[in-house]
Amino acid sequence: MLLENIDKQGLTFIMNVLGKTSEAGISAYRGDLVLIQGALREGSTTDRKPPELLLKQTAILADSEKFIFVSGLFEELAHVQTFLEKYKSNLTPDTLTLFFVENIASNMQVVLDGITFKFVPYKDGMVWNETLDLLYIEKADLKGQSAEDKVVTVYEAAKGFSTKTETIPFEEALTKTIVVKKDAAVGPV
Repeated sequence: MLLENIDKQGLTFIMNVLGKTSEAGISAYRGDLVLIQGALREGSTTDRKPPELLLKQTAILADSEKFIFVSGLFEELAHVQTFLEKYKSNLTPDTLTLFFVENIASNMQVVLDGITFKFVPYKDGMVWNETLDLLYIEKADLKGQSAEDKVVTVYEAAKGFSTKTETIPFEEALTKTIVVKKDAAVGPV
């Protein structure tokens, strides 16, 4: 399966879920997805430093060859190009995407390399919970489901999600980014 192969290649990070859904031939993943791997440690051919760039808090559904659904968090809109470079062979025009982006202020939709990308602004919180809120999924809707099947439920709800915006060229979307100011004090004091 595709997701298991990605895991074996060391392209998963901080994994929460990786397994088969109740739908035949479909697997689910939740965790971070490596966009740029860390350098190999000195003298090693397998041991790597931490990843340099991640698609954070992803939720992915895939069959044996392609991504069916991908969501997650980009710190910068420009990182979408790195995602495409790394995973383009796993995407199709039918792949459903829904990404939170830190450095945008409003919803956007772009088509890049034949794939429609839906972007929504991200403020804070867990991306999974923000996605559930965005798609009007109640916790009760997920009750009794396996962790993998919860991703299927999110995918089904995401099919009906619209950014309510016109599709714009990616180059234009890049001109609409904002500067993100992060608090210096993070975590418990």
